[in-house]
Amino acid sequence: MHIHAYSWLGEKELFDRDAARRLPDRPRPPVTPEEQEHHRQLVEAFRRSDLPPMETAHWLLKSPRLIRRTFEEPKDAAAWLGGRLTEHAPGFHSQQEANTARLARLVASAADTLAHGGDVSVGFYVGRTSFLSLALVACSPNRFAPGVPCPRASVNGRPAGPPR
Repeated sequence: MHIHAYSWLGEKELFDRDAARRLPDRPRPPVTPEEQEHHRQLVEAFRRSDLPPMETAHWLLKSPRLIRRTFEEPKDAAAWLGGRLTEHAPGFHSQQEANTARLARLVASAADTLAHGGDVSVGFYVGRTSFLSLALVACSPNRFAPGVPCPRASVNGRPAGPPR
């Protein structure tokens, strides 16, 4: 197992577009060729989008270019998270969110979660209209999406294999 790190900083308005962040449901049978093509286009749009997915494990379906770092050790991945939190904490809306003791507990909890094969996803308001999303996703396999292949094993920017 290894861990992929993802980060996104953007307009809260974009982050709030849940439909763009959700992997589209397969059409219900009977399915016409037009419905299949429409579903394929929706899945491709989801994969190309840099918006954080609604389900943390679905980061693995997105383009490998979105991977910020890859780690073999949970403590190293958690340290990366701590570095990003420290970097952005001065801009957090709430001083309580930026509290260093609170952030240290968050990083320690992330290391523990990752060590047990879980994923970590955190988000904070930054500035007036921005949102920061950070995720650490276990890969090969992911406990919550075991059928999703590692994005590093992709062909032409597409994960090798269909979405679940």
